[in-house]
Amino acid sequence: MAESLFGIHGVALELRSQRMGMITSNIANAGTPGYKARDLDFAAALKASSQGAGTDQAVSQATRFRVPVMPSMDGNTVEMATEQTAFSENVVAYTATLSFIRGRVETVTRALKGE
Repeated sequence: MAESLFGIHGVALELRSQRMGMITSNIANAGTPGYKARDLDFAAALKASSQGAGTDQAVSQATRFRVPVMPSMDGNTVEMATEQTAFSENVVAYTATLSFIRGRVETVTRALKGE
């Protein structure tokens, strides 16, 4: 029922949440020598999920390591400007998806109440 009610947006919200976790992990490890920044190829994860892969499997298949513009001497590939930009973009997309889902729930609630 939830899948037909929310369509692809339920999966998209979960994938956006997973991506948020990756980006925040990158930011938290900005000073860790040898840490390799990762990101989620959202389109690839969504495609894998729509083809029947579970969320964890789709995330695993679509996880990519970032290629730094300016590599650091200690092997860490986190670039704060890149991470902050990715974080901001993901927040906007997450909020938009959440708003859509909230609208669907409100519509169903009004229909159930007979409004």
